[in-house]
Amino acid sequence: MREQVLDEARERNVRFVRLQFTDILGTVKNVAIPAEQLEKALDEGIAFDGSSIEGFVRIQESDMRLEPDPATFTALPWRPEQSVARLICDVTLPDGSPFEGDPRYVLKQVIAEAEEMGYVMNAGPEPEFFVFETDAKGDSTTVPHDSGGYFDFDPKDTAPDIRREIVLALDAMGFDVEASHHEVAEGQHEIDFRYGDALSTADNVATFKTVVRSIVQQCGFHATFMPKPIAGINGSGMHVHQSLFTLDGENAFADEEDEFGLSEVAYGYVGGLLEHAPAITAVTNPIVNSYKRLVPGYEAPINVAWSDVNRSALIRRPAGSGVSTRVEYRSPDPSCNPYLAFAAMLAAGLDGVKNGTEPPAAVRENIYEFDEARRREHGVEQLPGSLKEAVEALERDSVIRDALGTHAYEKFVQAKRAEWDEYIAVVHGWELDRYLETY
Repeated sequence: MREQVLDEARERNVRFVRLQFTDILGTVKNVAIPAEQLEKALDEGIAFDGSSIEGFVRIQESDMRLEPDPATFTALPWRPEQSVARLICDVTLPDGSPFEGDPRYVLKQVIAEAEEMGYVMNAGPEPEFFVFETDAKGDSTTVPHDSGGYFDFDPKDTAPDIRREIVLALDAMGFDVEASHHEVAEGQHEIDFRYGDALSTADNVATFKTVVRSIVQQCGFHATFMPKPIAGINGSGMHVHQSLFTLDGENAFADEEDEFGLSEVAYGYVGGLLEHAPAITAVTNPIVNSYKRLVPGYEAPINVAWSDVNRSALIRRPAGSGVSTRVEYRSPDPSCNPYLAFAAMLAAGLDGVKNGTEPPAAVRENIYEFDEARRREHGVEQLPGSLKEAVEALERDSVIRDALGTHAYEKFVQAKRAEWDEYIAVVHGWELDRYLETY
């Protein structure tokens, strides 16, 4: 693989290589090196100052290394004039041992646990995003770049050109794009790519967000994965389809004899997801704004229940049998760190499989129409209503805490508590509009 990377870099006349990694909050970082340093980077890694990265290490222990994963080498198709390529890296300590706060390492640890149990997680995300106009200074506005709606075609949806450029870039980078379309809200879009193993898919989510932002910026607009940039309309989610396969390639979720086509393994996995859903939410919906999307009235998956056809439930069993048997976890949003989010969901599902956790009966009615009494009757709880509540749920859940590992968990909670404290100390525009003249 090493020689293949070097050969491809020479064939493409690559001049710079971006060594990419992700901090605990999910922000993609990179260190650029000239192509002449690529061989050294592959053999020895590249040193960097970890104290400058959110949630990594303190100043007195700042020396860290980036170890490129050769399987992730790809050229950046929107930079042909400079022949720039990208490698995703693992973060290590100076002695070469893994850094336990590296989100990619966190996911690898849970993947290893799954493999010990005889399973491989496959994941298929559905990331949504908004495209907004920019002002004269080039800064983003919240004015949607079009007036299209769900699955609209021209003339209302004026964005096919942008989506086409994104899809072409993704295709050139090895993505298998399955669909792209306009979403419900004005200026909102979704691009889906084929499922894959959890680590590759998490890498793809991180790459996807970079590609979208870069292409949209070249088109003169701004793309955002903020969950709820505009009040009163639907927010952006990132539903995650997931399944467990055996090590010999069989779908462990499939059972044709079952009413829902699900195996005992699948039911245990669903049971684990539901049991740990409050704590998972802190990771899959990690910013204050996430909870402006998770409110009643906008088809938000806030009800901790599961069903086959019912999109008002947190977990849905989509159509498909055999190799396509899967469940869809609907609450995540694209602001999450994909490595930590997949780690949390997989750990919860595996816990359910290990303990034989049985999910409650499927709810086929529209839960959005339930009042409090009906929800109690069906045993339907709701997800945390704020980042503060979600973090508190995470603190109580040893399974998800352990999945994140001590370092990532502590740094994540520290950052989220600081974010909440900053948020509640700010006087917001709504308060001024509501109270300034009244009181």
